[in-house]
Amino acid sequence: MDIDFKCPKCDQDLSADANDAGTEIECPACHETIVIPQPSPAELASAQASTESAAAKEEKHFAVPLRDKPGDSLIAKPLLSLEAAAKEGVKLRIKTIRHSDNVEVGKDHFDEAVTRFLEKVGEPNVVSISTFTNSSANSRKKHHVSPCP
Repeated sequence: MDIDFKCPKCDQDLSADANDAGTEIECPACHETIVIPQPSPAELASAQASTESAAAKEEKHFAVPLRDKPGDSLIAKPLLSLEAAAKEGVKLRIKTIRHSDNVEVGKDHFDEAVTRFLEKVGEPNVVSISTFTNSSANSRKKHHVSPCP
C-alpha cells in the first residue's frame, strides 16, 4: 500500500510504501529532509478492504496433465564436442564444395549442390559449415590437402 503525502516545505506531491512510514528521506524537489508520515486510519481501512475483496474474487484452478506414456523430452541431448567425439573414436569426414565447380555455362548451381549434400547426409549429422575465400594471386592452381595415414 502506498501513502500519498506532500512535502511540508515545497508542497511537492510524494508517494511512499506504507512499510517506510517514519523513515527520513530527502525531498526530490527541494532536498529538505522529511519524515514519511504514518498512514491515516481511512487509508489503512480502504487498503485492507481492497486486499480482502481482491483475494475473495481470485479463484485458482490448477490441473496436472495426465499421460498414458512419458512425455517427450523438451531438452535434446547436446551433440558431442569434436574433442569428445575424437576420444570415443567417432570418425569425422570433411566435404568441400567449391563454388567454382558448380557454375556451368553462366548458371550458378552451388545452392543446389549444397542442398543435395545436406539431404544426403542429413542436417543433424553436420557438425560445422564454414566458408572460405581463395585470395591467392594465381587462382588457376588447385591445392588439395590430404590427411596423413
